[in-house]
Amino acid sequence: GPEITVKALAESDLYAICRPLVIGDAHVMDQAIDVAGVTAKVNRIGSPSQARYRPGSIDVLDLGNVEGKDLVHGRVDERAGRAAAEYIKRAVDLALSREIEAVVTCPIHKEAINMAGFHYPGHTEFLAHLTGTQDYAMMLVHGDFRIVHCTTHVSLREACELITTERIIQTIKLANLSLKRLGIEEPRIGVAGLNPHAGEGGLFGTEEIEQISPAIEEARKEGILAEGPIPPDTVFAKARSGLYDVVIAMYHDQGHIALKSQEFTWNKGQGCSRIGGVNVTLGLPFARTSVDHGVAFDIAGKGLAVPDSLVEAIRLAVQLTGP
Repeated sequence: GPEITVKALAESDLYAICRPLVIGDAHVMDQAIDVAGVTAKVNRIGSPSQARYRPGSIDVLDLGNVEGKDLVHGRVDERAGRAAAEYIKRAVDLALSREIEAVVTCPIHKEAINMAGFHYPGHTEFLAHLTGTQDYAMMLVHGDFRIVHCTTHVSLREACELITTERIIQTIKLANLSLKRLGIEEPRIGVAGLNPHAGEGGLFGTEEIEQISPAIEEARKEGILAEGPIPPDTVFAKARSGLYDVVIAMYHDQGHIALKSQEFTWNKGQGCSRIGGVNVTLGLPFARTSVDHGVAFDIAGKGLAVPDSLVEAIRLAVQLTGP
């Protein structure tokens, strides 16, 4: 997180479209600058009003909550998990009080925050709890390719149980509203099936007949341009070809594999060389975007982390808060 943050903010053109500030620990950010090898200095602040918002000067709202200087790169640590959760809480407080307009998050280690007593499966659920949001969903975005998930951080067995008509309708409506806010007047929504071949008329499962199709019919009655259920092995290719503005995925990996298999590239022995895609939380009272990758502990502290997804997330956050 700190490494990709300083690399992203070293790109001075970001300051032409927004006023970025970091919520974190100034000492950790100083270390990240050294690791990343970028030309920048930390400007420690106590509130957004004290920020300079100048290229080369990274404004850090310093919580000073990283206990001990013996933290090791690439190791799960309860102290780091607690600090990360507190950064998220402060960001939400600032967003709800309108001191900031959007929240862009770096990856968190879910085991670490749970070790620290914050029992949430991920950012999405934590943010929903902090804001009292009941209807929310995760959307992955890369350019014009968008995927909204009905379920997220649960086991595949539990995901199948959570896929109800009501939940699918809620997800379709959130996707429709969010794309309209992005300037798409009549979003075309492709709804993926759950089972192979979208159930093949009930031969491979009945969820398409009993849950998914009724949800699509209800959405269409409300004027939403939803189609499906469409076999999962073709719906994403159709969206990439321009047939749909967004795909509704039934579970986490169904949607994530479709995007990451196209937008992530690894070089043997050198880690990830290209990362595309942004995670957006729909339904919150403010814009929230995030990188679409994990903490990459295998390359932590080596200066190899790629900031592409974070830069993309910042740019999308600006778009979401625009007029």
